[in-house]
Amino acid sequence: MVPVARVWVTGSADGIGLAAAAAMAADGHEVLLHGRNDRRAADAMAAVSGAIGAVAGDLASVDAVRTLAVAANEYGPFDAVIHNAGVMIDDGSRRPVTDDGLELTFAVNVMAPYLLTALIPQSGRLIYLSSGLHLSGRPDLDDWQWEERAYGGTQAYCDSKLAVTALAFAVAALRPQTLSNAVDPGWARTRMGGSGAPVPVAKAAATAVRLATGTDDAERISGKYFSRGVPHAAHRLAGDPAFQGAVRSACEKVTGTPLG
Repeated sequence: MVPVARVWVTGSADGIGLAAAAAMAADGHEVLLHGRNDRRAADAMAAVSGAIGAVAGDLASVDAVRTLAVAANEYGPFDAVIHNAGVMIDDGSRRPVTDDGLELTFAVNVMAPYLLTALIPQSGRLIYLSSGLHLSGRPDLDDWQWEERAYGGTQAYCDSKLAVTALAFAVAALRPQTLSNAVDPGWARTRMGGSGAPVPVAKAAATAVRLATGTDDAERISGKYFSRGVPHAAHRLAGDPAFQGAVRSACEKVTGTPLG
């Protein structure tokens, strides 16, 4: 009999997060859901039969992420957390700025999982949703917020996914007792990916589910980047301790919270 795991999935009102949460709940695991506001959290709760609850919080806001962590911790401790939530801005958009003055893609895709990792008691397993586009990351370490450069939404997304992959690797090194990995779900049929994407959403969620709840030795590894369900080589910077440090420093600067 597979042990029951308690798992929190961010961004689980639709798409890959919803598919992952539904699959784990159907297998008898205790799943906490998340939506960016009360309505989205209620939508998630209605969609996943057997979920233990849903918490709401806007991942674009530092203060909201702090409040969200408090709410999530009421359901903890967790055996695993899947940092699934993410955004991608069209290239035609102006640089989007949060109420904290952060570039939106960085805030949701990097700052939020960093701060939640710092504020949620250490879990046995952490899964960070990356993308094959992280291989096209070209971050400017002096301009994480795109204040000096002409804004490009796709490039900001690529850079953010490189940063969160590096975060996954950094956590693996910082917390040897935690299995921390990054996962490329593929080009999936979600609102972000579009209806013409080749990967069904359930298949896109499968690797994260396996890493969160699996009991085989293949699921008990850390510091890896998974693509097509197996470890693959990541961008060279993701494994560079100096770059990992730069990601942590950028997040600590905007949150005021170190990652221990």
